[in-house]
Amino acid sequence: MDTLQNRSPTADHSLRGLWNLVANRLSTLIGDSFLVLVARIAIAAIFFMSGRTKVSDFMTITPSTYELFRTEYALPLISPELAAHLSTYSEHLFPVLLVLGLFTRLSALALLGMTFVIEVFVYPDAWPTHLSWAGLLLLIVARGAGSLSLDRRLGIR
Repeated sequence: MDTLQNRSPTADHSLRGLWNLVANRLSTLIGDSFLVLVARIAIAAIFFMSGRTKVSDFMTITPSTYELFRTEYALPLISPELAAHLSTYSEHLFPVLLVLGLFTRLSALALLGMTFVIEVFVYPDAWPTHLSWAGLLLLIVARGAGSLSLDRRLGIR
């Protein structure tokens, strides 16, 4: 029977060495630019699809959206009509900018602020979902758009 006490230091070292070799190879294959691209597309899809539920045709805010902001999404200090417009336009604009990698950090910060508002004022019990959104957005804020972006092409950090 193989126990921790019976393992030789060489076997443990070679297993750790093999694992570290695999981990290094994965780090090389899956770089920051790819990770940030996936994060940009993933979080953009979430917000964009939410924005599409609030409109008909191209960008006509539906009556049900206004009603939602009067009832379920009611926010303090801001009228339901203004909140509906800000939310709907934000959920369309910032995801498109994220996918393009243009003004990426600003877009991620805007959606992070929106996530905070949703968490605090609308759905406080949905914190696991909002935490996953925040994780993707914070990665983008910290790392920027990566090499596969208009930001990089235009020299925007």
